[in-house]
Amino acid sequence: MIQDLMHDLSEAFAGNRLLSTTPADLRARLKDAARPIDLDNGEILFRRGGQVAYSTFPFGPTMVSLVVDLDNGRSVEVATIGREGAVGGIVSCGNVPAFSRAEVMVAGPALQIPMKLVEEAKAASPQLNNLFCRYADYLLGQVMQTVACNSFHPIEARAARWLLTAQDRAGSRLELTQESLAGLLGVQRTTVNAVTRQLQDEGLITTRRSQIEIKDRSGLMARSCECYARMETFFGDMIGPEGTGGVRPSAS
Repeated sequence: MIQDLMHDLSEAFAGNRLLSTTPADLRARLKDAARPIDLDNGEILFRRGGQVAYSTFPFGPTMVSLVVDLDNGRSVEVATIGREGAVGGIVSCGNVPAFSRAEVMVAGPALQIPMKLVEEAKAASPQLNNLFCRYADYLLGQVMQTVACNSFHPIEARAARWLLTAQDRAGSRLELTQESLAGLLGVQRTTVNAVTRQLQDEGLITTRRSQIEIKDRSGLMARSCECYARMETFFGDMIGPEGTGGVRPSAS
């Protein structure tokens, strides 16, 4: 049991791009309080106005959406987080209520660390604090780019961008209903049905019940707006493989 726990912890620290750049002297301290968990589709990590007790670091295929809910019952995704980042506490300066809802879009493993310990570790390590500040800037950039994308780009380009982002985090086969995708994009289900049918007719994806599979990444890249490539470049600028930024991803 202990060996399994240590294996899960090692996999989490290697599989999450923020944790993998954590200074070696802080890893043991964080691991002592870390808890590997399995997240289910649709699981809510926190809701607007609720207190955030843990920072959650996805790894493997796990993907979490930050969603803003409106009074009329509609909602829209403002950020997508997978193994490149963390949900809750990283971008805050202490115990504050959540502004958005964090919902698991793709099930999988994650590591939870008490937010209090994360704050203590940030205070004790300038390197770690700088890393999380850089990630906060990246996440803010993603939110701003999403606002611009939702305002000006056609739904076909937005859907292609979202599918590329999801593929990077969760692989080519996504357990996702078209109803869920419609909610994330802030449009009606009939609109998403028409878009996915068009992308399928072009041979870019295939759809089955509660599943979307990406068949032609290059084709989706051509269909996507500039927002996808811009955020990939920005992540390299802000984080990079060592957590210090300045590294742009190679062209694919």
